[in-house]
Amino acid sequence: MHLIDTHAHLFLEQFDDDRDQVVQNAVSNGVKHILLPDIDSSTSSSVLEMAKKYPGLCLPMIGLHPSSVKENYKDELKHVEDMLEKNKYYGIGETGIDLYWDKTFLKEQIEAFRFQINLAKKTDLPLIIHARESFDEIFSVIDELNDEQLKGIFHSFTRDEVQAEKILSYKGFKIGIGGIVTFKNSKLPEVVKKISLEHLVLETDAPYLAPTPKRGKRNESAYLLYIAEKIAEIHNVSLQTVADITTKNAEDLFGL
Repeated sequence: MHLIDTHAHLFLEQFDDDRDQVVQNAVSNGVKHILLPDIDSSTSSSVLEMAKKYPGLCLPMIGLHPSSVKENYKDELKHVEDMLEKNKYYGIGETGIDLYWDKTFLKEQIEAFRFQINLAKKTDLPLIIHARESFDEIFSVIDELNDEQLKGIFHSFTRDEVQAEKILSYKGFKIGIGGIVTFKNSKLPEVVKKISLEHLVLETDAPYLAPTPKRGKRNESAYLLYIAEKIAEIHNVSLQTVADITTKNAEDLFGL
């Protein structure tokens, strides 16, 4: 059985003391690829170092996280372009719009998001979308720019059936499901039950949002297994079926 963690930040300092062990744990639990979404220029070198140290297992992506969009965002976007010219990447992201903490740079977030959408289309790479308190704004931008070239993942999906249907109307997008689907009072299982497995990919968002029974602890890619087990329970299918379908979804999307 093979799984793909489509979103994990194993390059962050939370893993500095035991990164090798965390990677080995993932492999032992059947994880064959771990996609690493960039945050901004301060993390780009760490992403590439992991990809070099664990070739074929850890796969780098490049992008500007919406929470890192500040006054210097144009310099950050130039950095993304420059890195793309020099290195092999598997996706653009994570990008998107985040209005949970601060709306000060909404205009700049939208501009940065549009820029990275066009970059994803230009490079034929999947777009990794971070959406927090911002689905209306994100949908507005994608409605304008969507075409047959655009593809990607709405990462860490937690919303309802209406938003899920809107995402799937874009044809090229998958829905990323993480640890929240395992939480006791989460309503996400009811939504996931109505979404065909062909539209789902798995993710941990490590070190954040660890699934039950590891909730409250540091998340890691090995815990993807708990998410896959929960989805198998929700859809009343075998774990192997969930692994086979979601892995193929990710392989097709990232060209693996």
